[in-house]
Amino acid sequence: MQTNSEYDSYQKASKKVKEIKGFYIHLFTYLVIIPVIVFINLRFSPQHYWFFYPMIGWGVGLLGHGFGVFGTDSLFSKDWEERKIKQFMEEEKKKNTFH
Repeated sequence: MQTNSEYDSYQKASKKVKEIKGFYIHLFTYLVIIPVIVFINLRFSPQHYWFFYPMIGWGVGLLGHGFGVFGTDSLFSKDWEERKIKQFMEEEKKKNTFH
Protein backbone atom coordinates (compact mmCIF):
# COMPACT_ATOMS: atom_id res chain seq x y z
CA MET A 1 0.00 0.00 0.00
CA GLN A 2 1.35 3.40 -0.99
CA THR A 3 1.23 6.41 1.26
CA ASN A 4 0.28 9.84 -0.01
CA SER A 5 3.89 11.03 0.09
CA GLU A 6 5.04 8.01 -1.94
CA TYR A 7 2.30 8.69 -4.48
CA ASP A 8 3.21 12.39 -4.63
CA SER A 9 6.88 11.52 -5.06
CA TYR A 10 5.97 9.13 -7.85
CA GLN A 11 3.84 11.77 -9.57
CA LYS A 12 6.64 14.37 -9.37
CA ALA A 13 9.21 11.89 -10.68
CA SER A 14 6.87 10.82 -13.47
CA LYS A 15 6.30 14.44 -14.48
CA LYS A 16 10.05 15.11 -14.51
CA VAL A 17 10.70 12.03 -16.66
CA LYS A 18 8.06 13.20 -19.16
CA GLU A 19 9.66 16.67 -19.27
CA ILE A 20 13.11 15.18 -19.89
CA LYS A 21 11.71 12.85 -22.55
CA GLY A 22 10.00 15.82 -24.22
CA PHE A 23 13.28 17.72 -24.30
CA TYR A 24 15.16 14.81 -25.89
CA ILE A 25 12.42 14.39 -28.50
CA HIS A 26 12.72 18.12 -29.24
CA LEU A 27 16.53 17.81 -29.51
CA PHE A 28 16.30 14.76 -31.79
CA THR A 29 13.79 16.52 -34.04
CA TYR A 30 16.07 19.54 -34.26
CA LEU A 31 19.07 17.37 -35.15
CA VAL A 32 17.09 15.64 -37.90
CA ILE A 33 15.22 18.60 -39.41
CA ILE A 34 17.97 21.23 -39.45
CA PRO A 35 20.21 19.21 -41.83
CA VAL A 36 17.19 18.76 -44.11
CA ILE A 37 16.62 22.53 -44.09
CA VAL A 38 20.32 23.12 -44.83
CA PHE A 39 20.14 20.67 -47.73
CA ILE A 40 17.02 22.33 -49.16
CA ASN A 41 18.61 25.76 -48.86
CA LEU A 42 21.90 24.76 -50.49
CA ARG A 43 20.17 22.74 -53.23
CA PHE A 44 17.51 25.22 -54.30
CA SER A 45 18.77 28.67 -53.32
CA PRO A 46 22.51 28.52 -52.65
CA GLN A 47 22.94 32.23 -53.35
CA HIS A 48 21.32 33.11 -50.00
CA TYR A 49 22.00 31.18 -46.80
CA TRP A 50 18.61 31.50 -45.12
CA PHE A 51 18.91 28.25 -43.14
CA PHE A 52 20.66 30.19 -40.36
CA TYR A 53 17.38 31.88 -39.39
CA PRO A 54 15.41 28.75 -38.48
CA MET A 55 18.54 27.10 -37.09
CA ILE A 56 19.24 29.97 -34.69
CA GLY A 57 15.58 30.62 -33.83
CA TRP A 58 14.81 26.99 -33.14
CA GLY A 59 18.14 26.61 -31.34
CA VAL A 60 17.23 29.43 -28.96
CA GLY A 61 13.89 27.74 -28.31
CA LEU A 62 15.64 24.43 -27.70
CA LEU A 63 18.06 26.10 -25.31
CA GLY A 64 15.13 27.62 -23.42
CA HIS A 65 13.42 24.25 -23.30
CA GLY A 66 16.60 22.72 -21.88
CA PHE A 67 16.87 25.40 -19.20
CA GLY A 68 13.20 24.88 -18.36
CA VAL A 69 13.68 21.15 -17.92
CA PHE A 70 17.13 20.98 -16.36
CA GLY A 71 17.38 24.42 -14.76
CA THR A 72 20.02 27.06 -15.29
CA ASP A 73 22.36 25.93 -12.55
CA SER A 74 22.15 22.18 -13.09
CA LEU A 75 25.11 22.02 -15.45
CA PHE A 76 28.63 22.47 -14.11
CA SER A 77 27.52 23.75 -10.74
CA LYS A 78 29.13 22.49 -7.54
CA ASP A 79 25.89 20.69 -6.70
CA TRP A 80 25.97 18.96 -10.08
CA GLU A 81 29.53 17.81 -9.49
CA GLU A 82 28.63 16.38 -6.08
CA ARG A 83 25.58 14.56 -7.48
CA LYS A 84 27.65 13.04 -10.28
CA ILE A 85 30.36 11.92 -7.87
CA LYS A 86 27.74 10.24 -5.66
CA GLN A 87 26.10 8.67 -8.72
CA PHE A 88 29.37 7.19 -9.96
CA MET A 89 30.25 5.97 -6.48
CA GLU A 90 26.87 4.22 -6.21
CA GLU A 91 27.28 2.67 -9.65
CA GLU A 92 30.74 1.39 -8.72
CA LYS A 93 29.38 0.03 -5.44
CA LYS A 94 26.59 -1.84 -7.28
CA LYS A 95 29.05 -3.17 -9.84
CA ASN A 96 31.33 -4.51 -7.12
CA THR A 97 28.38 -6.02 -5.24
CA PHE A 98 27.25 -8.10 -8.23
CA HIS A 99 30.73 -9.37 -9.15
